[in-house]
Amino acid sequence: MSDLNKKTLRHFYCRDVLWQSFERMSEDLDRGVDDLVNEAMRLFAREKGYLPAENESRPSTMRGAPTRPPPLPPPSRAAMSEAMSDSSADSAPFLAPEPPATEPDHDAAGPPALYLIFQNQKYLIDKEQFIIGRGAKTSDLPIRDGNISRKHAAVVHRNGGYFIKDLGSTNGIDHNGIRVDNKKIEEGDVFSLCDYQLKFTYR
Repeated sequence: MSDLNKKTLRHFYCRDVLWQSFERMSEDLDRGVDDLVNEAMRLFAREKGYLPAENESRPSTMRGAPTRPPPLPPPSRAAMSEAMSDSSADSAPFLAPEPPATEPDHDAAGPPALYLIFQNQKYLIDKEQFIIGRGAKTSDLPIRDGNISRKHAAVVHRNGGYFIKDLGSTNGIDHNGIRVDNKKIEEGDVFSLCDYQLKFTYR
């Protein structure tokens, strides 16, 4: 069963007036813009009949959703005994079939732990998207400096690893003196945001 609460970073075009409205709502309601957009999309999908109400136990009404037949019940003890008695003496004993092997779900335990060291403090990053920026209400790590953009950068979990991504900031992200827009985070990497250094470690 898929995780209904799983989130994945998306990119889409949005009218400026709508985004500005959601930013004002974010400040007033003390919630992230992405949470508000997710809530709006969920309510719209439910209103149009693509998502069931939370208190309904009926199957999903999403168009094209495949339906699976109910699983077959396991064989009863009587059926197993009858099968064993019908087999010849030199035949192999009746054994219940083993369930098919399934691949382990590597994402079930969530992303690996990554730590961010900033101004001698260690922050645990264990979520799909960790925002770094000037906005206190919209950032997981707020940096109160006018040179830091409101949403400056994000640490994103993707394809089993972590990446640092520039969110369209004015002053960008530097790594070893080179400006980067999107880079996989390796052990011990140090990135510069203006005059601030961010060090990452998996230990």
